Amino acid sequence: MKEIKICGLQKTTLLDYPGRVAATIFLGGCNFRCPFCHNSELLGSDVPAEYTAEEILEFLKKRSRILEGVCVTGGEPTLQPEALEDFLRDVRRLGLLIKLDTNGTRPEVMKHLAECGLIDCVAMDIKAGPEHYGTVCGAAGVDLAPIRESVSWLKQGTLPYEFRTTAVKGLHTQEDFEQIGPWIAGCPHYYIQNYVASERVLAPDGFDGFTKEELLAFADIVRPHVGEVALRGIDY
Repeated sequence: MKEIKICGLQKTTLLDYPGRVAATIFLGGCNFRCPFCHNSELLGSDVPAEYTAEEILEFLKKRSRILEGVCVTGGEPTLQPEALEDFLRDVRRLGLLIKLDTNGTRPEVMKHLAECGLIDCVAMDIKAGPEHYGTVCGAAGVDLAPIRESVSWLKQGTLPYEFRTTAVKGLHTQEDFEQIGPWIAGCPHYYIQNYVASERVLAPDGFDGFTKEELLAFADIVRPHVGEVALRGIDY
């Protein structure tokens, strides 16, 4: 097995894999530098691994009667394609379901994992409207072609999936959601997650969350285009 860079483990979650009792596995490295990222310690290429694959697999094996699945997130998991595939094959042998969190920049990796039967569902971040993508993801001049390819492929319905956007006051405006709605038209589930300030954020100054009323207004903009829009990080 190629060594995979595992930088964090949440032993039990009811949130990261909706409807399942799961563990969340955090992989190191990312090709974005979103200034609002809460996992900024995972971004660098030199971030050290905290666990070996063997340690994680042993933990999952011991908890296999409790856990129903794993959520593999980051960072950006698809930046380690060969190691990720090997690791997911071992996870699958434990009989666990697998959810992949991704920014959609490596559609070929996501498709290959699906073709191999190694992922059961996908959560893809839609960082912003296309016109503002580079600013919001911290990668000026970002190539949107692979991201658009990922969106189009997921919309074909090969796997259960959701799209989600973290809404950040100071980065996002109504215009973003006016662009996002038509872009993801036809998707069954779209979530707007409210930004929450934290010491772990990559660039904490100048950002804030939106009010519930503002988020509901954004949801209303997208709602005509999708099956369901819901808010996360807001008490109803």
